[in-house]
Amino acid sequence: MRPALVGVAAGVAAGGTVAAASRGETLVPWPDQVRTAFPFALGGLTGVVVGVKVGFVSSCVRALAGRGPGPVTSVAPVLVGAAAVAGTAVAGTVVARKVLGGLTQTGRQLDPGFATPPSDADVSAGPGSSVSLADLGREGARFVGSVSTPDDIRLVTGLDPVASPVRVFVGVDAAPTPEQRVALAMAELRRTGAFDRANLLVQAPAGTGYANSFPVDILEVLSRGDSAAVAVGYGLLPSFLSLGKRRLAALTQRLLLDAIADELRDRPTRPRILLYGESLGAGVQEMAVPAGPADLDRYGVSAALWVGTPGGERSDQFHALCADESYTVDRPEQLPQPVPHPRPRVWFLEHDGDPVVRFRPLLLTHRPAWLPTDGTRGRNVPAGMTWKPGITFAQAFVDTMFATNVKPGLFESRGHDYRADLGAVTTAAFDLPATPEVAARLEDFLRSKEIERAARIAEH
Repeated sequence: MRPALVGVAAGVAAGGTVAAASRGETLVPWPDQVRTAFPFALGGLTGVVVGVKVGFVSSCVRALAGRGPGPVTSVAPVLVGAAAVAGTAVAGTVVARKVLGGLTQTGRQLDPGFATPPSDADVSAGPGSSVSLADLGREGARFVGSVSTPDDIRLVTGLDPVASPVRVFVGVDAAPTPEQRVALAMAELRRTGAFDRANLLVQAPAGTGYANSFPVDILEVLSRGDSAAVAVGYGLLPSFLSLGKRRLAALTQRLLLDAIADELRDRPTRPRILLYGESLGAGVQEMAVPAGPADLDRYGVSAALWVGTPGGERSDQFHALCADESYTVDRPEQLPQPVPHPRPRVWFLEHDGDPVVRFRPLLLTHRPAWLPTDGTRGRNVPAGMTWKPGITFAQAFVDTMFATNVKPGLFESRGHDYRADLGAVTTAAFDLPATPEVAARLEDFLRSKEIERAARIAEH
């Protein structure tokens, strides 16, 4: 049989087998069109790769046996195809640059609902601030524009505020270097009296500059305004396009923590230093304190909460490093009752069915612990999901693209959506006062505030 026919036959067989095996349950729901197309796409790709390789090997065997022209002639069409692919790659690079430029510009554009500078002097871009609203970017403007009000505090706690919350944000456009951006953040913290508050939350934003307001909202209302929060941006692109900036982001975090530690060294009183990171931000903060507890001691950190940390060897090693003073939960129901004394300083909130947490290269060749054969698995890991070499890796990769599909005010504790869990877990991790009645009002407040924030974002 001719090598081409051998390759085609092998490709069809391999592609069909993979396509059939690809029809299975996944960690998170996919759009119908993606679920329909996935087996054909994965099977087709497998078929092409296997067909080309088998055809090439077959041509080599025939040549050695003196029955064919040899592999060079036989694979001439492949070489032509490779040239076409190379040309397509060049064109794709040009298109990619335009797309990235468009995304960057989107990250700079302010929502009409957040385009008015704040009137509160205790936030960046407010009166007296050296940071302009335009330099904050879209996510920074949303962050400072969502500070809790005295009425918010009274609504949740039933008590009057004791101070005005501070929110500081410095965007990547505010200064050309991380050192300069951190210097601006420190100037803002001094200007607003942040170091005189009882709590100072340092948050590592995601790639776009996104800094989740939820943990800050919780801290602000439960501390009755006796809090400050600071975030310094390092980019404007979505997290999956910002992986190459992780070292820059971690450097920014270390510079900020160093500066805060220097500022507080000679103060007779100091705020509690709290760390918060979510998704890429969590991974970045782990990189910023690679020695774990030793670095937390050096920076005087009272508590750290890391949510939905991207999986991988680095994260696994960091978890092990913090094992003696950390607690990992999938949902609030797993919180220790009562919290042990001394309190865990490091808290990890990670859904058992979060593909961002579970995805890693080893899925290609190794069955993960979260997909055991005995049927014992996490609450959000489908009972019918099985591990298949290569296929599960591809499924989990696609899972990460649809891990966060949220609707304002509709909180679901699954995938990469942690909104339903943050109220209780943040309260526990940061040791904040909350009776059952206050906790219930807090949950209602978070939902209503998110709906309000979404409405402002949707303004035209």
